[in-house]
Amino acid sequence: MSDAMWAGTVAFAGHEGAELEAYLARPLSEEPRGGVVVIHHLPGYDEPHKEITRRFASRGYAAVCPNLYSREGKDVSPDDQAAAVRARGGLPDEQVVGDVAGAAAYLNSLDHANGRIGVIGYCSGGRQTFLVACSLQIDAAVDCYGGFVVNPPPADSPFAMTPLLSKAPNLSCPLLGLFGADDKFPSPDEVKVLSDELDRLGKEHEFHTYPDAGHAFFAVDRSAYRPAAAVEGWKKVFEFFGRHLSSS
Repeated sequence: MSDAMWAGTVAFAGHEGAELEAYLARPLSEEPRGGVVVIHHLPGYDEPHKEITRRFASRGYAAVCPNLYSREGKDVSPDDQAAAVRARGGLPDEQVVGDVAGAAAYLNSLDHANGRIGVIGYCSGGRQTFLVACSLQIDAAVDCYGGFVVNPPPADSPFAMTPLLSKAPNLSCPLLGLFGADDKFPSPDEVKVLSDELDRLGKEHEFHTYPDAGHAFFAVDRSAYRPAAAVEGWKKVFEFFGRHLSSS
């Protein structure tokens, strides 16, 4: 399979018709392909997430990373956009769901789309991935260390996020969870609570917790990066999407 691709900035309509900037990477082949929505972390729409988007394209997927902070203004830097959103305690959940729905519709409008959509998110994007998977009909979801799914943020936290465990009965697709044993948000105890609830509900899921890894162990540009966990985690991601997003 050729890994030739096109990558660049695009735009599409998100929640309530708002125009979102986004980064698209897609193969140049004419093979039917699934789509992947990459949800960026709380620090915002950055180069590492564009690199992740290209990585999916190199594996045969059309992938898009929407800038969920686009409403902060076209002439505002990504760092300043992120700072403004953090100052407000994060994004409204319904807005995120609407924006990802727009991203999924955009991917399905592209030539050679096979109609299958996966979502993957990191940090706050992991929480938002679970939210999306419980709010939209998608085909596969990957939660990379998403906090505040089971418990609320600490009382002294600036974030206004609410737990999502009550939405678990609405999980629409298989869920892959990748976590660090040394993480605090979510802690291994919280991961177990979520797994137990999904077991009780009969929801398809597979969770993996890596030793000697904490939060953001996929982030190659941060001191939290843990190569062994990240390499193994990427294998799990591609195996999972390969099962659920392929055309065969």
